[in-house]
Amino acid sequence: MIALTLAELAEITAGELHGDAEVILDGPVVTDAREAETGSLYIARVGEHADGHAYVDQAAERGAAAALTTRAVDGLPCVVVEDTQAAFVALSRALLERVEGLHVIGITGSSGKTSTKDLLGSVLAADGETIAPQGSYNSEVGVPLTVCRVTESTRHLVVEMGARGGGHVEYLTRIAPPQVGIVLNVGHAHVGEFGSLDAVATAKSELVRALPPDGLAVLNADDPRVRAMAQVAPCPVLLVGESADADVRASAVTLDEGGRPTFAVHAPFGTAQVTLPLVGRHHVGNALAALAAAHAAGMPLESIARAMATAHPTSRWRMEVTERPDGVRVVNDAYNANPDSMAAALRAMVTMNSRRGADDRPGRCVAVLGAMLELGPESPTLHREVGELAGELGIDIVLSVGDEARSIAEGARSAGVAQVDEVGDVDAAHRALSGLLRSGDVVLLKSSRDAGLRFLGDRLATESMEVTE
Repeated sequence: MIALTLAELAEITAGELHGDAEVILDGPVVTDAREAETGSLYIARVGEHADGHAYVDQAAERGAAAALTTRAVDGLPCVVVEDTQAAFVALSRALLERVEGLHVIGITGSSGKTSTKDLLGSVLAADGETIAPQGSYNSEVGVPLTVCRVTESTRHLVVEMGARGGGHVEYLTRIAPPQVGIVLNVGHAHVGEFGSLDAVATAKSELVRALPPDGLAVLNADDPRVRAMAQVAPCPVLLVGESADADVRASAVTLDEGGRPTFAVHAPFGTAQVTLPLVGRHHVGNALAALAAAHAAGMPLESIARAMATAHPTSRWRMEVTERPDGVRVVNDAYNANPDSMAAALRAMVTMNSRRGADDRPGRCVAVLGAMLELGPESPTLHREVGELAGELGIDIVLSVGDEARSIAEGARSAGVAQVDEVGDVDAAHRALSGLLRSGDVVLLKSSRDAGLRFLGDRLATESMEVTE
């Protein structure tokens, strides 16, 4: 973070100073005491399951210089405030104001946010110092943690903005006011909490409404609900996608044998050929949005295309592909899941299955699928539709994991998938796969995070499993 004294922190947060006013805070801001380093500011948040004040000593042991608290503590110099979250936001805004010429880009959408911010962060890094979220830091805690990483020389700040209800995105835009806003899509993620897709769209449009008159809204032309947000934009709009009237449009999309796309880009600022190292056709739309935002930040189209060709994801469990020595290809995309991202992952897997195993038998598509959470009353139907899509795509084997995923198995059977199995948990899934996978197979693991399939994916990717004869 930009260096501050404890006295300056007290002034920014309107807090009460306890300790040496000249203590220097120049390490990372953390909310987890285990992540503290020399010079850190430790923010002692009081959460649903833990009181951060209980870990002040641990933060001190790891080198933290001070704490932001709601009561005086003994282990560290501190600034005491009424509300640590409000103080955290005030600190974030104060640090942003110290960076001259900073370009802030906000990203929201029901799926694809993390992959897009990784891609955009990688591209913008070729232009200057860029800060992008670590992992999926897209909440009221994750956004200020990202903002507090800026330095005086930061040129670009990419902010991922998630929402679990109305007003959430608008709140995040007050922490990090964007000049450019990207809305990727409106889908079923968290629809159980919002109540309807229209409510999801209203929540995502908060990013567009927050843009300044001289800003830019980058909207997905291929999603009608996102396209409609142009009507509430207080600034210029760029539509991106494969629709004929998209301002930034992709055409001639092809996929290599690993599922990586190449396509032509047509934009008001030029044309280019783009090849992505990312797996899945769905990344074409993400790339177009990132390309439009990077150009708005001042990068030439040719430089953007070159940077995209070498970009790699920095966040775990998003279409991670591992080629095992036994000829099995493991695709771990199990950080999160909703019907839209599930469909994208299944389609991507199918494009990767044009090969034969060591025994010259055709490789098979094996889909290991867990629950998609927070879908509300429609959950059984939406899970069943995923199974039906597996049948339509010609996937060879579906393995559903957990009780909430049983409807996937039902849909797969009804759609004619040749082999459908159900298991109760991750360990049972591992046992089933250990006698099933063979050279040439592509195995996809996809579920919401709490289903735990990402850890099964790690296990499959790193262990030497017996190849069936």
